[in-house]
Amino acid sequence: MTMAELGKKAPAFTMPTDGGGKISLKDLKGQKVVLYFYPKDDTPGCTKEACGFRDALPDFSKIDAVIIGVSKDTVAKHDKFKAKYDLPFTLASDEDGKVCEAYGTWIEKSMYGRKYMGIDRATFLIDEKGVLRGEWRKVKVKGHVEEVLEAAQAL
Repeated sequence: MTMAELGKKAPAFTMPTDGGGKISLKDLKGQKVVLYFYPKDDTPGCTKEACGFRDALPDFSKIDAVIIGVSKDTVAKHDKFKAKYDLPFTLASDEDGKVCEAYGTWIEKSMYGRKYMGIDRATFLIDEKGVLRGEWRKVKVKGHVEEVLEAAQAL
């Protein structure tokens, strides 16, 4: 699997999703894809980010952009998270971490002096041909959805 690099083909993926589905990058050709990685379902920052994408979905839909949230949570957890906040987009489960690794979002973090591995909150914008056109790493939730929308609209 290749590492994500701007201007190059985005790393391919196939992941199980909420509702018992599956999603593959190759099946999304012809649409813009907003692939956002987040640490954990139903935690404050992740919930705020998910609800931000939820609220902006009509604007993303107008430009034929699909939103996919990715974490290492199980599909069952995704189902609960989705139902609780009425999230109208796909949540994909990357339990084995392969997609996180391909996109460079599985990183060493530290909290209260303790080091651990976790998901870096990051978003990737992939164009209709599967080329990586935008990336945001170490995302701060405030204003992020608007920034991604602007970049997607400009594609």
